[in-house]
Amino acid sequence: MSEDQPVVVAIRDAIVRGEFVPNQRLVEADLSAQFSASRANVRAALIELANEGLVERVQNRGARVRAVSIEEAVEISEVRMMLEALCAAKAAERISDEEIAELRQLGEDMRQAVAGGDVVGYSALNQRLHLRVREISGQRTAAQVLERLRGQSVRHQFRLAMRPGRPSVSLPEHLAIIDGICAHDPERAQAAARAHLESVIKALREADGDVIRP
Repeated sequence: MSEDQPVVVAIRDAIVRGEFVPNQRLVEADLSAQFSASRANVRAALIELANEGLVERVQNRGARVRAVSIEEAVEISEVRMMLEALCAAKAAERISDEEIAELRQLGEDMRQAVAGGDVVGYSALNQRLHLRVREISGQRTAAQVLERLRGQSVRHQFRLAMRPGRPSVSLPEHLAIIDGICAHDPERAQAAARAHLESVIKALREADGDVIRP
């Protein structure tokens, strides 16, 4: 952790990256040593992360990484669908020529990642695209909510990204979002964003079936 990085950011990033796994205990003394932070700052960070839904505080047992079920991940994706569609529409209204070039390049990079079988690289570009759409939209309230929701469901998203054939399904969905935004067509961008999240919800349910099927 850098000197100017708050401990809450460092712990949040570690949870999102999967360094701390679901239901893992988060011991204040260990976190204090790991991130070179005071116990008071670690305690405050865990309270903040509990408010965000990333951490669960258990009476007399401290804190642990909160596990998110498939059912909750689906609910999160349903909320994301509404907000991502809003951001895509707003981005289509506001996007500049420079930002159009940036999104087009992102789309091309995503094509190359899928063609080359670079699943991890494609996943990172996927996250980058969603972030830039939120930023371009200028819808700060929606962006803040989406960032919290992303943190809670990030493990399910990564699991989906690793499913064989999933990148080939989601790539045209992402390219459709890019096309709608770059065409300054809010309705088209909004519809593409909704279609993508509907596909995510379907894939989550299918992944859950894969796990429980003998």
